Amino acid sequence: MGPASGFTVVLKRNCSISPAALARVFALMAVVTLGIGAGFAAAGAWLVLPFAGLEIAALAAAFLVNGRHAADYERIELLGSRLTVEVAEAERTVRRSSDARAARVRVDEDGWRRRVRVAAKGWELEIGRHLCDEARAGLAAELKRRLRT
Repeated sequence: MGPASGFTVVLKRNCSISPAALARVFALMAVVTLGIGAGFAAAGAWLVLPFAGLEIAALAAAFLVNGRHAADYERIELLGSRLTVEVAEAERTVRRSSDARAARVRVDEDGWRRRVRVAAKGWELEIGRHLCDEARAGLAAELKRRLRT
């Protein structure tokens, strides 16, 4: 595959549940938890109900954080002599572009995890965060190879 044909990789999180299904699961869990809490409150253990409310609030916070990051992605595109890296995380999207000859791929080991960074003049972005360690190493090797040609 020559440089004219290009190279594009889009990396996304594995999102196994739709937002509507997640809302139904949350509603069911809230009804069950608050029902149990209300039952205990009716039996005289009224302090169970506020803790049930705290549990639902913590669950809602966790679901919101998960939902904010469900659409995160990374796009690495090498078209001709132009490298473009786009990283979307929550509501923030960073897009950097450079001449491919000026771009470098660096792999850092930080003890338990391999990190892959793409850098060019004036910028550096981490890529491959949605991949396992072996796939991240493969992505780095492939991108290095394509940048050399």
